[in-house]
Amino acid sequence: MKGFFGKYETGGFFDEMFDAEGNVRPHYSKILERFSEMDVSSFEPKRALAEKTYLNQGITFTVYSGDEGTERIMPFDLVPRIIPADEWRLLEQGLEQRLRALNLFLHDIYHDQRIVKEGVIPLEIIRTAKHYRPELVGLDVPHDIYIHICGSDLIRGADGTYLVLEDNGRCPSGVSYLLENRQAMKRVFPKLFSRHAVRSVDRYPQELLEVLRYVAPQGNLDPTVVVLTPGIYNSAYFEHSFLARSMGIEIVVSQDLVVKDACVYMKTTKGLKKVDVIYRRIDDDFLDPTVFRKDSVLGVPGIVNAYREGNVNLCNALGTGVADDKVTYYYVPAMIKFYLGEDPILPNVETYLSAVDSDRKFILENLENLVVKAANESGGYGMMIGPNASREEIEKFRAAIIADPRGYIAQPVISLSRSPCYFDGKFEGRHIDLRPYILMGEKTTIVPGGLTRVAMRKGSLVVNSSQGGGSKDTWVLDETEVAC
Repeated sequence: MKGFFGKYETGGFFDEMFDAEGNVRPHYSKILERFSEMDVSSFEPKRALAEKTYLNQGITFTVYSGDEGTERIMPFDLVPRIIPADEWRLLEQGLEQRLRALNLFLHDIYHDQRIVKEGVIPLEIIRTAKHYRPELVGLDVPHDIYIHICGSDLIRGADGTYLVLEDNGRCPSGVSYLLENRQAMKRVFPKLFSRHAVRSVDRYPQELLEVLRYVAPQGNLDPTVVVLTPGIYNSAYFEHSFLARSMGIEIVVSQDLVVKDACVYMKTTKGLKKVDVIYRRIDDDFLDPTVFRKDSVLGVPGIVNAYREGNVNLCNALGTGVADDKVTYYYVPAMIKFYLGEDPILPNVETYLSAVDSDRKFILENLENLVVKAANESGGYGMMIGPNASREEIEKFRAAIIADPRGYIAQPVISLSRSPCYFDGKFEGRHIDLRPYILMGEKTTIVPGGLTRVAMRKGSLVVNSSQGGGSKDTWVLDETEVAC
């Protein structure tokens, strides 16, 4: 380590940039060389430029605290996360395998339920999943694709092994930050890209549109596609509008749509226009007040009937939430073996189910050493990190697990890998994860990289933006890149 990184410490964790002896990893050598040429006086203006770029672009998210939401600029760190080509090939293979299995699982549980009948997954696990939709049993969806857009969260343990932390198969968010991070990085450090063979992420909106068009019902070759948003007060509204604009399609709220004769129409200045595919950023519960929550003002009455009749397709499909239930997650390796006859390429984190008597006993006896998660929460909510928790918090989770065993899982505390981040004039290690985005349509495509999320608080393992986390640009090196 030298220059600007002269006092950097790996802290005993797996560090993305430096090995345990403090030597730079080969694929980071050019980054170290460039950053070591700088000092605070030359680095601060670049950091300020990135922040100004985000402010001017309105790149925000909402952190909910109490009853109010606070809109903030997404914290962005200027040291990129770099993934060599060989590592990325492994991740691509593992993610593609996982999404194939999850889609086969969803088709199965809404049709024959072979995986239940053959004893791989207990029926009770499926039946009690919060987002299982029994009213959709027997419903066919175009091309048998349920999860069109998936965001599977990956972490690296103490030895650098990649592990799947969870799958997001309902409305995975964050891809707009991935794309904007790249633009900000190009603006702030334009010459760095000329020194690295970094794979582009710019085609994601076009590839997403191709997927949405491919899954149009009844083989429509020129479908009308829209993005359905809860509205401007949603925490991810920036992303909804960004993607609609990037794809060149309309963004709509529920009041813009109407159902007639089991078809969905969009209101326009020229009258009603039939809609074929809806990229919905609204959870099932709020989508149709005539079927799900009757008090929802975000949904479109009759849209589920139009969906059942095959006159409109919803992406992701209704009922996909059962696949990203944290209890279902436990069974994904078994799904891969059952449906594909293959061993999982990317392993799960070791997981204990409180619904299982022996596991529950272990969890209750070791709460202070485990990470406990509510089965259907996301964004860092409904989670307790035992070693950092107060006695009151531990006892609160103990009572919740006893009251609702199906509602919780537990995992060992994983020493997430760290990456250098800039704070107060120096670089310090912060824990990170990675959310790649996988698209399944006529083919499966994965944007090269993903969103690297950063726990901005020192020592924190919580990377979610809703909990104050930030992000980095993620570089996947092309096969032509030769390590120095």
